[in-house]
Amino acid sequence: MRNNILGKVVVITGASSGLGEATARHLSAQGAVVAMGARRSDRIESPTREIIESSGKAIAVPTDVTERGQVQHLVEAAVQAFGRIDVMIDNAGLMPHSPLERLKVENWDRMIDVNLKGVLYGIAAALPHMQRQKSGHIINISSVAGHKVRPGSAVYAATKHAVLALSEGLRQEGKPYNIRTTVISPGAIATELPNSATEPDVTQGLRDFHESFAIPTDSFARVVASAISQPDDVDVNEILFRPTRQEL
Repeated sequence: MRNNILGKVVVITGASSGLGEATARHLSAQGAVVAMGARRSDRIESPTREIIESSGKAIAVPTDVTERGQVQHLVEAAVQAFGRIDVMIDNAGLMPHSPLERLKVENWDRMIDVNLKGVLYGIAAALPHMQRQKSGHIINISSVAGHKVRPGSAVYAATKHAVLALSEGLRQEGKPYNIRTTVISPGAIATELPNSATEPDVTQGLRDFHESFAIPTDSFARVVASAISQPDDVDVNEILFRPTRQEL
């Protein structure tokens, strides 16, 4: 199978660490051009510079996905620098789990703003370009929690369920424009995500779980690359994967 990644312009949110950074590095190594967006501007410069020093093409754009204008700017910066956008990866997310009875409403709002509205803003920024091009690929990141709800994860799971529904609607509506749509639902991956929990007991439980089961971030990057690599007439719509040892 030919390399369907070579030369593609890929925009990634949440790219300063974890899944986003690993994916940017992996795709760049296969010849993609990457535009890396992340809220933490101080942390996004280093991986971008390292990609460039390894003969890759990359730009870093500070991006808070809760601000639609910043996501729009990220996509426009990629188009201005590289002439088009081929793949949009809506990856930014957070996971401040807590039981509903603790009424952590501020955390609920943050999850909705980042995990759901951030994905919508990514779609809103990329879709018009892809419609004009009559081609493109939008990859939204859900979670195993989008398929299975556990105590303490209700709001997080709700946002990830919503990403599944949104992606299916996008898949159907994108057909006239030859736009491919993939939603990826990973299990436990070794990232900083458990640190976004604000409840000490919940945070410790998440850390213990991830220390026991989590697999490296490059496992996720390979899954993303596999979806992108398919020939243009193949649309991989859903990928659900876990560490082999993860039961739930």
